[in-house]
Amino acid sequence: MKGSEILVACLEREGVDTIFAYPGGASMEFHQALTKSKIRTILPRHEQGGSFAAGGYARATGRAGVCMATSGPGATNLVTGIADAYMDSIPLVAVTGQVPQAMIGKGGFQETDFFGLTLPIVKHSYLVTDINDIPRVVKEAFYIAQSGRPGPVVIDVPKNIQQQQAQPVFPESVHLRGYDPDPRASELELNEIIGLIEKSERPVLYVGGGIISGNASAELIKFAVAAQIPVTTTIMGCGAFPETHELSLRWLGMHGTAYANWAVSGEFAPRQGNEAPRKIAPGADLLLAFGVRFDDRVTGKVEKFCETGTIVHVDIDPSEINKNKPANLPIVSDVKYALKRLNELVAKRPVHKKFSAWHKQIAEWKAKAPLGYRVTEEVAGSDHMKDHLSGKENEVILPQMVIELLYELTKGEAIITTGVGQHQMWAAQYYKYTHPRQLLTSAGLGAMGFGYPAALGAKVGRPDRQVVDIDGDGSFLMNVQELATAHIEKIAAKAIVLNNQHLGMVVQWEDKFYQGNRGHTYLGDPDKRKQIYPDYVAIAKGFNVPCERVMYRKDLRAALQRMLDSDQPYLLDVIVPYTEHVLPFIPAGKTVAEMIWKA
Repeated sequence: MKGSEILVACLEREGVDTIFAYPGGASMEFHQALTKSKIRTILPRHEQGGSFAAGGYARATGRAGVCMATSGPGATNLVTGIADAYMDSIPLVAVTGQVPQAMIGKGGFQETDFFGLTLPIVKHSYLVTDINDIPRVVKEAFYIAQSGRPGPVVIDVPKNIQQQQAQPVFPESVHLRGYDPDPRASELELNEIIGLIEKSERPVLYVGGGIISGNASAELIKFAVAAQIPVTTTIMGCGAFPETHELSLRWLGMHGTAYANWAVSGEFAPRQGNEAPRKIAPGADLLLAFGVRFDDRVTGKVEKFCETGTIVHVDIDPSEINKNKPANLPIVSDVKYALKRLNELVAKRPVHKKFSAWHKQIAEWKAKAPLGYRVTEEVAGSDHMKDHLSGKENEVILPQMVIELLYELTKGEAIITTGVGQHQMWAAQYYKYTHPRQLLTSAGLGAMGFGYPAALGAKVGRPDRQVVDIDGDGSFLMNVQELATAHIEKIAAKAIVLNNQHLGMVVQWEDKFYQGNRGHTYLGDPDKRKQIYPDYVAIAKGFNVPCERVMYRKDLRAALQRMLDSDQPYLLDVIVPYTEHVLPFIPAGKTVAEMIWKA
């Protein structure tokens, strides 16, 4: 078999059913082999779209997504998708063609050192220099990508290796010396956690993407209910604990709920001028941080985050322990194992402590600061609104309304992908996630252009589910070419563009910190400001994808229903005001004391 055929056979043996692959000179041998394979090859219209689609597939299914590109520019176009998978701990295998070995290092046509280029953003990488290594390399790559803390793995294969012939020997198992993907908490450490819970008055479970990648959601729910501990998640952890549950605090951080932030760090009185922060209600005295990394978008000023609480940090990756926030009880463990054993211990010796006063305080906070929005005069009178709403101001569509209505019409069961920006935060706030792998978003890297390609990957991986990309006009345009992929491959992923003609999140920061001075954040046509630009309806028509524009609230429900009922890809262009801000908001590097939580 040729090296290219061996690699494809290895992918088949790993159970790969789909690959997102764009051919070129250094990878066409792989594509020739794929034409004879049962693996579905999906041709993205840009390699970045392919890597994001593979990431969406992995996030929706839990299995490694696979993408492929040629050497040089093809490979470098995968980099953002690889970095996204690295930041969010997503299993991804990226296969790239490389120039022949004799040309490596000589600046040949379409040569880049992809092995070296991706070193900081991969869990592991391979440059194949011997055809006989291909079966071992592929077996190891999938094992590494999917075990322990998941992540991306690169396999770079020179063209001459692809063209050589050999008799493959496929390994049955993998053993990597020094790699332990399944560390387990000791009984002493787990009993210590239960002891801390019994001593606490105000415990909070702070959980993240590790619960989802560790398939530990059921164990988390059982533990939280047994101990009656409130749960807040990161955005990566949305759906790990049902957001409709009475113990849910939703998610916390920069744009998280006010009550989640208060529950962790305490409530502060509104500040006048430069006066010192004054705490009026204490936050958690015990923070059980499971499968999280204390990201700056969650903590704000990290030393003030849960400043007076005892912190237990359980994570599978020892490098995360004490990296951002020192832990009082650090535990390196697979989180599913830790929660499973905690549940067994609690079943034998139930937690007798009741947290009645704490639950009462949280109920008061929830009543005081629910997520909400209102139509202001500024909204109705803003550009792109006054042009078509004159006399119909009550017909304005706010972004939050769209997501609330989508939640209602889908009964909360859709898989949601997003781009990056304000729409991403609203999608996380106004759609309530009750299942793991339901919100797929570029959280750590924050890569615009992620939403629609990720929706394609998710729909391919979960064809039984309704998949909707909630996007912004800026993010959607970055990979608009993937509408062609959706149409040609008959992938019925839907997209809602919350179109405000601006880079909304940057505009919000300009309003807050730069006196509203616009630093190249307007996306429309400055010579025709009344026109919606670009015309997504016309663009979608060129791709043979159904699209409609919605400008009035009275038309929204029916349009959303038509989109959901369609058996093809569908684009809904919803015109919304750019003056709307995402609240709550804790400015970067600040604390809960500086949180803006009501308009």
